[in-house]
Amino acid sequence: MTEHYLGVLGVAEALGVTRHAVHKWRSRHPAGSDRPFPEPDVEIDGAPGWRPDRVEEIVRWRDGLPGRGVGGGRPSAARQDYLRAALARGLDRDEALRALAAFVAEFPEMTEPEVCAWLMEKWRG
Repeated sequence: MTEHYLGVLGVAEALGVTRHAVHKWRSRHPAGSDRPFPEPDVEIDGAPGWRPDRVEEIVRWRDGLPGRGVGGGRPSAARQDYLRAALARGLDRDEALRALAAFVAEFPEMTEPEVCAWLMEKWRG
């Protein structure tokens, strides 16, 4: 019987991010670091593979990254500026935060304040 595994693209699709995000997480959080990305179950010709039943483990890992989750204290100045600008454009707080989270996940090479600044610049035209 053939066993099926998820590659980087499969993990990315399951988490709703780009494969680039998964590559970045793996490089930024290697084995031996404080919070290593979950090790693959197999590696074939240098390509990692994870069992499909490990997606929830990877989601929990991602959700435990700094800056994730509910709370976390006062929003940064960049986030506060972004939320004010989003409100002025007709988004409510929840919509604005969902949009911000999507962009932060899509562009893991950028910090949240950088994404906030980029979005506000786009809105200014």
